[in-house]
Amino acid sequence: MSHVPRARILVVDDENQIRKLLRISLATQGYQIVEAANGAEGIAAAANYTPDLVILDLGLPDMDGQDVLQELRSWSNAPVLMLSVRSGEDTKVAALDLGANDFVTKPFGIQELLARVRVLLRASHANRGADPTIERGPLRIQLAKRQVRLAGEEINLTRKEYGVLALLAQHQGRIVTQQQLLRSVWGASHAHDNHYLRIVVGRLRQKLGDPPTEPTFIKTEAGVGYRLLDAEP
Repeated sequence: MSHVPRARILVVDDENQIRKLLRISLATQGYQIVEAANGAEGIAAAANYTPDLVILDLGLPDMDGQDVLQELRSWSNAPVLMLSVRSGEDTKVAALDLGANDFVTKPFGIQELLARVRVLLRASHANRGADPTIERGPLRIQLAKRQVRLAGEEINLTRKEYGVLALLAQHQGRIVTQQQLLRSVWGASHAHDNHYLRIVVGRLRQKLGDPPTEPTFIKTEAGVGYRLLDAEP
């Protein structure tokens, strides 16, 4: 086949007709489709579903697509194909400088877009090699498979638990703020719902056998956020 089989593609666009067109066209090529209608939903979906490619509209109702791209690039290496009615060179250059991999102007030909998707997925697949894996002592996180093992035993996590752990792992050794975790995993409307985050982190610690008073994995940075330790404390 000419594309990576069953690759998961996240489509972030507020236009229902565009999402429908892409959903049908991409599904006929064998891709898995995840949809989001605004930037906050797109960031949350990217954290929860770990897409192989993101198709991102520049003009979203809640935030600029460039802000979404910047947020994604702080923790995700998935290729991003930008869509926009803006065709100016400055717009394209700004998006590419922020980490977009390609840029398509609306209205677009679906066959051209599918070809660009195939190119991006092939390049990503070739660069990726084996599944990206993050290891921290006995903790092993396989990001592409969304699989977490502790001392060889698989740990069953909810989507929220996995989203928090994966984001911490991708910033291993660095503080991830409460707001960044909440925006990425729950969405922008929950950016100050710290109690949600505390509950999920508490459940994560229980499943990892990681007491907050003497953490091996997740350290609380009081009033700021959390950090996945990069060495034995």
